[in-house]
Amino acid sequence: MNRRYFLQQAGFTAFSALATIGTHGWAAQSAAQSSSSAPKRLIVIFLRGAVDGLNVVVPYREAAYYEKRPRIAIPQPNTVGGALDLDGQFGLHPALAPLMPLWQQKSLAFIHASGTPDATRSHFEAQDNMERGTLGLSGTQDGWMNRLLGVMSGRNPIQAVNVGNTTPRILAGRVPVATLALGRGAARPLPIDRPQIAAAFDSLYSSSDAVSQAYKEGRLARKAILSNLDTETKMANNGAPLPNGFAGDARRLAQMMVKDTRVKLGFMALGGWDTHVNQGASQGQLARNLEQLGKGLAALQTTLGSVYKDTTILVMSEFGRTAHENGDGGTDHGHGNVMWLLGGGVRGGKVYGDWPGLAANQLHEKRDLAITTDFRDVIAVTLARHLTLSDSNLSQILPSYRPLQRNLPLYS
Repeated sequence: MNRRYFLQQAGFTAFSALATIGTHGWAAQSAAQSSSSAPKRLIVIFLRGAVDGLNVVVPYREAAYYEKRPRIAIPQPNTVGGALDLDGQFGLHPALAPLMPLWQQKSLAFIHASGTPDATRSHFEAQDNMERGTLGLSGTQDGWMNRLLGVMSGRNPIQAVNVGNTTPRILAGRVPVATLALGRGAARPLPIDRPQIAAAFDSLYSSSDAVSQAYKEGRLARKAILSNLDTETKMANNGAPLPNGFAGDARRLAQMMVKDTRVKLGFMALGGWDTHVNQGASQGQLARNLEQLGKGLAALQTTLGSVYKDTTILVMSEFGRTAHENGDGGTDHGHGNVMWLLGGGVRGGKVYGDWPGLAANQLHEKRDLAITTDFRDVIAVTLARHLTLSDSNLSQILPSYRPLQRNLPLYS
């Protein structure tokens, strides 16, 4: 029986799901072999569609904010539907109330007026720029998180876990990553999980060629993920299915990180932030999405438990939205936005960044929040302070870029 016929009979999709892990050799490191010191973790959450940062972290002292948004502005604190006061100048969208304890504990911070200096208003281009981390280098094919893997020690099949159905640009590259399917699909059996099929594949791909090596890597990654999920499944109430949505996926990623010290990096993406129509204010489309995001982040922090103190959670989006609301009760593609940092080492309870203002002469192209902090500054400080990477490491991860704000005091 040749390989092609065997793949057709056994299920090519099963092999493909495994082979996408990578084609490079590595020696798997067991959890028992891991260092006794607590590893540092980084979780990146990408809000695809351009979330409205002005309604997430609300500049409620700005008269121009209310003038430009008569229908969708978040009211001032201590009023019905009002923002949750952060520092006397900015307030948090009320749908994000589950995150206020983290703010008060000073493990949540925001960097306002941040983003990519590229002026594109294309979702695809802006996301691509942020995930590659190399503005002006259009030939770059890999993502900055994959390059980060390249400078980290102890390569293994689940050092980086992507929660999703396809590998995103940010994790694409030469270093293997593992994929954890969304929702209930995470632990759904594949044909390759059947003992007879697995044994046949193991025999067929027992050599040292590139395809066989990719198969072996995928098998180990699949085995590790199923092992972690087995423990989590048993904890479910009376065998009930896992909850749908972000909170459920966030819990499962956190449980993997708690159980297995090999998992150092995590990535999740959430859509639904392109609010051109009927965005709403304290209630509505954006509020519903933020409520789920807030609950999910709170669940992530709670489930991480003691691991949270050694974890940074970075939330980012490709660009912000226009300062003015549009005629359809929404907002259009903008420029500056807000980045979020959560974690035990974060110097939280503060809104960072130079606030440029929303007056007509302060706006980017007379329509958008200006950018005063490059998104790569936040990434660079996180890599240097949280993951303790050297300048030479940073130059590999963010090539052709020199951090402009090395002294952003984001970490204790």
